[in-house]
Amino acid sequence: MTENMIVIYHNPDCGTSRNVLQLIEAAGYLPQVIEYVKEGWTKPQLLGLFAAADLTPRSALRTTKSPAAELNLLEETVTDAQILDAMVEYPILVNRPIVCTPKGVRLCRPSEVVLDLLDHWPSGPFAKEDGELIIDERGNRVYT
Repeated sequence: MTENMIVIYHNPDCGTSRNVLQLIEAAGYLPQVIEYVKEGWTKPQLLGLFAAADLTPRSALRTTKSPAAELNLLEETVTDAQILDAMVEYPILVNRPIVCTPKGVRLCRPSEVVLDLLDHWPSGPFAKEDGELIIDERGNRVYT
């Protein structure tokens, strides 16, 4: 196992997040897994992650399967500061997974985005939970 520092902000109830974690582990990494729904967020933490990943609170907002609509966060008049406050109060509002490696920080949606952050990949083939192939039998990335 590789000891490179990889952090994944993970929600085990999310298929994309599970796919990304499995991909990282299959590549031989031992990531630090932060279940952010349980642990929560701080404003400085979110601002740092968003800056590193070139995201805004609005672009990182999970708009489906979250209380975003009920909280009226989808309105154009809602500010990034208001969205950020809501994300701290309701951690599920942050889209996931966010992965940090020495190569950068990214919101890894779709799952295969994480490949851009890894120095080495799992040997192929590798498929998502739904069966979609993302690494072929030769170890090459499959583009769809």
